Formats: sequence, C-alpha cells, structure tokens
Amino acid sequence: MTAPRSRLPLLAVRTGPASGALLMIASMLTLQTGSALATHLFDAVGPAGTAWLRISWAAVFLAVFTWRPLARELRGASRADLGAAVLLGAVSAGMTLCYSEAVARVPLGTATAVEFTGPLLVAVLAMRRRQELLWIVLAATGLLCLTRPWQGGGDAVGLLFAAGAALCWALFVLTTQVVGDRFSGVNGLTVAMAAASLVALPFGAPPVLSEPDLGVIAAAAGIAVLMPLLPYALEMEALRRLTRTAYGTVAGLEPAIATLIGLVVLAQAPGPAQALGTLLVVVAGIGAARGGRRERAGTVVRSHEPAAGQSSAAGTPAAPGPSAPARSASTRPAPAPVSPAAASPGAERRAGDRSPG
Repeated sequence: MTAPRSRLPLLAVRTGPASGALLMIASMLTLQTGSALATHLFDAVGPAGTAWLRISWAAVFLAVFTWRPLARELRGASRADLGAAVLLGAVSAGMTLCYSEAVARVPLGTATAVEFTGPLLVAVLAMRRRQELLWIVLAATGLLCLTRPWQGGGDAVGLLFAAGAALCWALFVLTTQVVGDRFSGVNGLTVAMAAASLVALPFGAPPVLSEPDLGVIAAAAGIAVLMPLLPYALEMEALRRLTRTAYGTVAGLEPAIATLIGLVVLAQAPGPAQALGTLLVVVAGIGAARGGRRERAGTVVRSHEPAAGQSSAAGTPAAPGPSAPARSASTRPAPAPVSPAAASPGAERRAGDRSPG
C-alpha cells in the first residue's frame, strides 16, 4: 500500500513518521513564535485585549473557511451539541486569557511549562497505574524549580495565571473530545471560537475599543495566523503521520521549545533552576506519552497503532482521542479513554487557545 499524501497543497509529500515529527516541531515553533510576538501588543491593548483580538480573528478566519458545511450542520445541531461547543469556547477563552496574563508577568518558557502540567496530569491520571506517579513527581519537582518558592522567586500572580491556564488546558482536553464526537471536521471548533470571543469580550474589548488602533488590530490578525491557524494545519497533518505515542512524545518537547523561543525572540535567558525545571517537565511529558497505551474494546494498542484518523489493518477506525478532534461524522467511532498521547498538547489547543488565541 502506498503512503497517503497530504491533503494540504503546500504539504503534498508522502506521509511518514519523520515528516510527521518535523511537522509537529514546526507547529510548536510557529505557535511559540506567535506567543512571543503577541507580547509586543501588550503595551498597546494589554494581555487581555491581545488575547481577545487573537480569539476573535481566529473565529473570523475559521468561519470564512467553514461557513458552508457549518451552516448545514448547525441546522441539525441539538441544544446539547451547541452547549458542548459553547462550553469548549468558554474553556478556550479562559485558557487564552490566563496564558496571556501569565506571559506578561513570567518568562515564556516558564509559563508554558507550568501550563503543560494540566494535560500531563490528565494523561497520567488516565493511566491508573501506580508506577506512572513517577511522572507526577518529576513534573512537581520541575514546578518547584520553576517557581522557587524557597526564594520567593517568580511573579506570584503570573504563576497563578499560568496555573489557571493549566487547569483550563486540562478541561480543554476533555471537552474537545466531546465536541469532536458531536460535530464533523472543524465545525465544532468554529462554534467554540465564536463563543470564546464572546466570553473574552468583557475582559479584552474595553482596552481595544477605547482607542482603536488599526495597526494593532491588523498585527493581531497576522498573529492569529501564526497561532492557531498555521500550527493547527501543521499539526493536523502530523496527526495523520504519527502514532499517538509518537505524537505525545514529540509534543512533550513544547516547554523546551517555548524556552528556546523566549531566548531568541524575547531575550529571556533561563537560569539554571528554570532550565532544570523545564527539563524535568519535558521528561515527565515524554515519559507519560511513552508509557501510555490506548485501550479499545479490551485490546491494548502499542507503538504499531495507526495514526490518528487512519484505519487499522483490519479496517477498524482508530479510536478517537482529544488529540484528533476533526473526525468525520460519517465514520465517528465510539469515544475511547483519554490516553497520555491523546491528552498531550495537541491540535485542539492550537485551534483553541493559544490555539484560538
């Protein structure tokens, strides 16, 4: 069987694990670059205003690309379907707002590492194996190195916002799976982003609309392409080429990539404690992904599992997970338990927070 080709013209190459890993890394680099560039708008409209602009532009772009299939699906959507999408939007708004406020106060790498513990905790708890507590211990030790409570180091408010983003990201992982089961393609995500814009409006609109600056608004539109649209497209392609375990392993590098971008773009050089803390969180994330196994219909799926959205050798659709929200409604399988790889930072977040934002 020949390898499938990408559905995106710019990525029309044969699929494979190596190209999937490269796409994942490109996605994270783009996302974190967008996060870093967004900080330059803070002086003009503040973190909340920047977050609201990013969410709103993401909602507009998604609506433009999906309005025809979205209109058809909305006609048949139930109140429960719409309620799930609105809940996802509320969680997305909280994640974006908290992350922006955190990045305004603490280094980009630190904010991302703290936020990363949200889906990591969901992943480890889903495994329900005592030995997996090691990854929680490593992540907790990493957080201690990042926050240095014995020195009073770090901005307490910024760290609290990062913790809020971690909580929202954990909820995002869970709610994305629900929305993915109710909507086809990215239609549910489009509804969620519109809801997120409305939820964030009271916090972000006042500083933007009090003294409108077309340059700032246009810059926010450009950043919205860097986060989440381009990362989302790259990650969706990566999900078609990687197994969930491989995907979760590569995604575990995000705190390290955020630290690198913070150094290069924002001149935020990490100290020894921050570098060690970030390393421990990365190891915990990769360890949880490598130790995770997807259980479906009583069968344990290991490293030979099909990529998200592809079929197994027997022709059975791969079990869904939060890391693959854009599933076809006509082939939507029954929900599977959250796995470490699935709970890892994924495309849903790209499209959601930092994703919508």
